[in-house]
Amino acid sequence: MDTLDLLQTLVGIDTTARHPNLRLLDFVEALLDDHGVPHERVPSPDGTSANLIARVGPEVEGGVVLSGHTDCVPVVGQPWTRDPFAVHRGDDGRLYGRGVTDMKGFLAVVLAALPTMVRAGLRRPVLLAFSYDEEVGTVGAPSLVERLVATQPRPEAVVIGEPTSMEVVTAHKGVRAFTTVVHGRDAHSSQPQKAANAVAAAARIAAYVDELARRHEAAAADPRFDPPYTTFNVATMTGGQAINIVPRRCELTWEYRPVPADDGEAILDQVRRFTDEEVLPSLRRGSGDGEVEFRVDAMARALADEDGGPAETLCRELTGYTGPPRTVAFGTDGGHFQAAGLSTVVCGPGSIDQAHVADEWIDVDQLRACEAFVTGLIERLAT
Repeated sequence: MDTLDLLQTLVGIDTTARHPNLRLLDFVEALLDDHGVPHERVPSPDGTSANLIARVGPEVEGGVVLSGHTDCVPVVGQPWTRDPFAVHRGDDGRLYGRGVTDMKGFLAVVLAALPTMVRAGLRRPVLLAFSYDEEVGTVGAPSLVERLVATQPRPEAVVIGEPTSMEVVTAHKGVRAFTTVVHGRDAHSSQPQKAANAVAAAARIAAYVDELARRHEAAAADPRFDPPYTTFNVATMTGGQAINIVPRRCELTWEYRPVPADDGEAILDQVRRFTDEEVLPSLRRGSGDGEVEFRVDAMARALADEDGGPAETLCRELTGYTGPPRTVAFGTDGGHFQAAGLSTVVCGPGSIDQAHVADEWIDVDQLRACEAFVTGLIERLAT
């Protein structure tokens, strides 16, 4: 099967976020088995999804990891003009379908190259690392990276095939998303002194998060990014029953996207400390009741510039990209690989501008450029 055939098959398997990806892995593993490539699943805690690791070539150090996620974002509520789970070729030379850019196009290119990899007599391996649930916060990446490092020879470089128009991205922001639940005590609204107002407490936490946003905006910590600072978003707040009831529960969702220089854990610690020192005493003042819990919904590590690291050098040589190191605001699995000590960049076909939208599309020329990249990588690892 060539790239376009494989892309048609991959897009036809619905792996929208939080859906199982096992049927897609069944298909990929059948291809790997056809070519005698060893592989291993790393299942999610509930067993409904899994990561996949495979090695083409010898069990030696110095190989290259090609990594991509198998899930894609939902289509519900979007005004698609064609079936999102089939690839449609337009008169404009574009291929349309959910995931063609983000990022089943990259996966199709890599899988189409399997016969070439096997025949090439690689002296250093190509390691395939496919993750689950990246779109809901790089959920699968930590266990994927942990298992790869534990079981495979140490690679020289990691390439995350997210859409960058085949330009070399050396840094991106992280993503941390939370649900904060305030538990108070209800009462008649004429007797607030006997209650613990959960909505009021959540509003104070939301206001503090917004204050942190203004502080970080003023600091403008990293001019390479647009915007050049860690951003925050207070997204939703739900609570209360009626105008004459002091609310006993409120749920707040919020996130921040730190530039690599900012300590993501320190920001969360600030919010927790404000909650413990300022919000909880006030919440408990009347009834003595009140608790606040923080749930982590998503955690994507930032990717820091390695200043001419092995992965950047490799990708520049293979793509011919001579521009300045690029940064992007979106997150990837890349920060998890880098945190494990592996040189990592992001480089893949298509543009993020076409990702996550109705009638998502990719230019065929982008897939061809990625094919040339993978062919060049195989030749390098075979010499």
